[in-house]
Amino acid sequence: MAAGLDTETLDFTLESIDEFARRELPDARLVELDERDEFPEELVRRMCGEELGVQLLFVPEEHGGMGGDALDVYRVCERMAAIDLGIATSVLATFLGSDPITVGGTPEQQHRWMTRIAEEGVLFAYGATEPDAGSDLAALKTVAKPVQENGTVRGYRITGAKQWISNGGVAELATVLALAPGGPTWFVVERDTPGFTHGHHEDKHGIRLSNTAALFLDDVEVPADALVGGVEGQGLVQAQQVFGYTRLMVAAFGLGAGWAALDRAVPYSKERIQAGGPLSEKQGYTHKLIVPHAVALEAGRAAIEETAARIDAGEGALNTEGAIAKLLATEAGNAAADAAIQALGGYGYTHEYLVEKIRRDVRITTIYEGTSEIMEMTVARDRWQQHLKTRGDHFHAAARELEALPGDTGAPVAALALHALAETFELCREGRLTRHQHVLLRLGRLAAMAEGAASLVRRAAAVAAGTAPEKASRRFKADGLAAMARVNARDVAGAIAADGLRWVVGADGADPAAVATRLGIPAIQAAQRGLIADMDLVADHVYGRA
Repeated sequence: MAAGLDTETLDFTLESIDEFARRELPDARLVELDERDEFPEELVRRMCGEELGVQLLFVPEEHGGMGGDALDVYRVCERMAAIDLGIATSVLATFLGSDPITVGGTPEQQHRWMTRIAEEGVLFAYGATEPDAGSDLAALKTVAKPVQENGTVRGYRITGAKQWISNGGVAELATVLALAPGGPTWFVVERDTPGFTHGHHEDKHGIRLSNTAALFLDDVEVPADALVGGVEGQGLVQAQQVFGYTRLMVAAFGLGAGWAALDRAVPYSKERIQAGGPLSEKQGYTHKLIVPHAVALEAGRAAIEETAARIDAGEGALNTEGAIAKLLATEAGNAAADAAIQALGGYGYTHEYLVEKIRRDVRITTIYEGTSEIMEMTVARDRWQQHLKTRGDHFHAAARELEALPGDTGAPVAALALHALAETFELCREGRLTRHQHVLLRLGRLAAMAEGAASLVRRAAAVAAGTAPEKASRRFKADGLAAMARVNARDVAGAIAADGLRWVVGADGADPAAVATRLGIPAIQAAQRGLIADMDLVADHVYGRA
């Protein structure tokens, strides 16, 4: 568990990133690089070198780094994504590529390679995904055959291909997942090793400032000490150990990019006059294109911060919670960027105003490090097991905990949502409806939404009480967060009421009236009172009028 930065150091790091971006990456430069589909390698290496030293955040202190914790890394990833998601991806790729070493390497391996990141600023690539496997890391075709000498394994010969690899064409080192005799295993491969080559830079829809290339291994021989951890067959376990953590980072990317888009729409709407007044004062604009997306992004932030704090407290990998944070924040980031294009009208559709670039960039966050559908399945399977183990009380218990929180944070409505979710799960159990994969995935999404609403309620309560983590974001004041939590709780409760009814009736032919009663839909409908007033209040906070 990382000790983490103190608040002053974290703030200085964020300010240094901002200053570097203002000097080296103005909007015109970002547009130019995007249009040329150019990876600014020299700039990235300066960011990961002595000039800025961003890479030090990811390296433990004993190996020459700063030893940032999960909260630190989330804050930095959010800030970098707000500047450019392609460049942020390049930096994260080194962190991701070194993860198998961090969690599974021997002490000697950790010191050897993590010190190189800290002192030399070397770039890593994470060679997991294969052309025909997608998100299924177990479907490996890349193989590693032992090379023996006098009965002792002195190395391995690796043959195979990896697809969609960030930093694939520029990294000095790559961690490569291959099928050894003992099972899936990570190996560290140096760029100049004979037989190790890369494909062309992919012509991508977005994150065009990042380098993405396939990796090819043709009988590539690596020494025995390149096997991460020194024991075959630990690769999938090592990958699973960091999913909760790395998916938080991609969640932070969605959050940063989403807010970057809204932060361009908000000032535009203050200056754009329509029908005698600025767009910023018209509900038809703010309550469709700004407020719902600000609320959804802050629900994603709440899930990120809560999970990061729990990881830093030593609660484990929290893979399901990481999946929830990624699903909420990346989907919210995509929706916010799309709304920002609409908010700027014709200007939003042009390169110059950058929101169309942000929209193209942020789209990848719902795909890499596990698609949204994989996140839904991860959440659904875990929470379904929790529902069964507790005999249907898992979400009811979570609702009861919320009912003890202050009502002005939206806690009572979020509790209604959780109670309705528990009944939806139980109705699916009674009707054996999870035999329909589509229903199971829908349960995963609803569970993520409900838990995100609960996280935002708890975050609003903590900020009001002055107990929020010192390094947490302070973007909104307590009363603004409380209004957001109330709006979000109503939205989520309404979605669970509508979708729970829809899928239970749609899959089982159950009586709609009976299902509505089980879900408590009348109470959820009554809880919508005050929604517009709270949306007004959220708009005032977003626009700095409160």
